[in-house]
This record gives sequence, structure tokens and C-alpha cells, in this order.
Amino acid sequence: MNTKLLMSASALVLGAFGLVLSFVPEELLSYTGAGALSNFTIMLQLLGATYLGFAALNWMARGNLIGGIYSRPVAIGNLMRFIVSGMALLKAAYSSQGAAVLWVAAALYLVFAVLFGVVTFRHPLTRS
Repeated sequence: MNTKLLMSASALVLGAFGLVLSFVPEELLSYTGAGALSNFTIMLQLLGATYLGFAALNWMARGNLIGGIYSRPVAIGNLMRFIVSGMALLKAAYSSQGAAVLWVAAALYLVFAVLFGVVTFRHPLTRS
């Protein structure tokens, strides 16, 4: 598997989400109908910082050998992040009516979860 492509793609997706959450949280809250509540605004900005941190980690680690025992903390961190987030998005999409953006986000996260699962549990030097 081409881990450089996977790490770059995940860095770009997480970076885009991080920028949106960091710089336009009030607009995002008003779009969802939650209003600009100060506690939620700061929580979204903190979440955006976390996304940007993961994006920077993935971008800087994209040239490393990843898989098996190599860069295992990076692979496990991404695997857990995408599994847990994907399942939460899937639950939210299932419980809300007509939220297509949640279904798309859940699908994207679960695709990344599967790909990071393959990277985590397969040796990077074996061909299959």
C-alpha cells in the first residue's frame, strides 16, 4: 500500500476540517442551527486544533516507513481516530433524518479507518 498517498490524503482532509473548525466555528454552529454558544465555539476551536495537530503529524510522517512495527504509534493513533470518529458519525447520521453530509463524512472516515487498519496490521515490506 502506498502509505505516502494515504498519509498525504488524511493530512489534507484533517487540515481542511481543522481550518474550518478553528476559524469559522460560529458560522458552522449557525449553519447547524445550534447558534453561536460561547462554550461550543471554544470546544470547536479546540477540536480544530486537534485536527490541525493530526494533519501536521501525518504530513510530516508521510515519508516514513509505516506499517507493522514501523511508525506504529502514528498508525495506531490514526486508526483509533478514524474508527471512533467514523462510528460516531455513522451513529449521528443514522439517528438524524436527511443529513447527507453526515453520511458522506462517516463514509470518508470509515474508508480511512479501513486503510489505516490495513497499514497497521500488515508489514510494509511484504507485497500482496
